[in-house]
Amino acid sequence: MLRTAIKRVRTAIETGDKSVAADVLQKATSVIDRIADKNIIHKNKAARHKSRLSAAVKALA
Repeated sequence: MLRTAIKRVRTAIETGDKSVAADVLQKATSVIDRIADKNIIHKNKAARHKSRLSAAVKALA
């Protein structure tokens, strides 16, 4: 789920549509948080993924 969510955000970023990318990022953030809460990945790793993806979406402007 984690890898798929990240890939979907990166694909949306490559299309260049910021509104779609922001929507997909919101869904991916939810998935990343759920996986971190279950201790599947470390909370810092989750934060790093969310930070890098959100920065990439913001850079589309």
